[in-house]
Amino acid sequence: MTESAGPGKSADLSRRGFLCSAVGSAAAVLGGAAAVSATRPALAQSTLTPEAALKELMDGNERYLGGQLQSLNEDLAILKAKTAEKQEPFAAVLACADSRVPVEFVFDQSIGHLFVVRVAGNITTPEITASLEYGVAVLGTKVLMVLGHGSCGAVKATIEGKAVPGQIGALYAPIWPAVNEAGPNLDAAIDANARIQATLLSQASPIIAGAIKEGNLKVVPARYDIASGKVSLLT
Repeated sequence: MTESAGPGKSADLSRRGFLCSAVGSAAAVLGGAAAVSATRPALAQSTLTPEAALKELMDGNERYLGGQLQSLNEDLAILKAKTAEKQEPFAAVLACADSRVPVEFVFDQSIGHLFVVRVAGNITTPEITASLEYGVAVLGTKVLMVLGHGSCGAVKATIEGKAVPGQIGALYAPIWPAVNEAGPNLDAAIDANARIQATLLSQASPIIAGAIKEGNLKVVPARYDIASGKVSLLT
């Protein structure tokens, strides 16, 4: 028996067309997400050189700037399952504790890709150095970035040198060399601090210095611009 094409039948066909279109769109999105996950494994560092690891960071920042984040499309359940027992981040980042510096977003990286250590003023201390040595010696990170940022309160407070409550003043001593070098210019002091901390890590830690000498690690200072979101490598 042939069905008649009345108003109700037209509505059914419209609904079917809409559902088919929606299913097709969803499949395309899921397929894209699967493709992203396939090309960005959680155990990301195993085949990367230090140069390639640094490029991966900077390429991620370009996606962040362009509003084309890939990490948000990755299947977090799969990533969690793959990293539950083991981690192999391809990069370590020493960043400031400032809440305006969302490191994973800034570099468009997801679970298992970055080994992030955060402390006000992105300074090195024995505990910080030990953590980063673990990232290099045990986890095999290929690049270590010291990431300063604009409007850093810790550097600004060190320049002003005012009395502060509690143990906040303990941050001043590691930042003083940068202030002495750059003077009262906040931006210059922020950049000098990132460079000095990177140099300290490169030279004072036998583990990090050894990895650099063997060509297995690159240590770089950088600056994050809070207003634009851009990360610039410092020379």
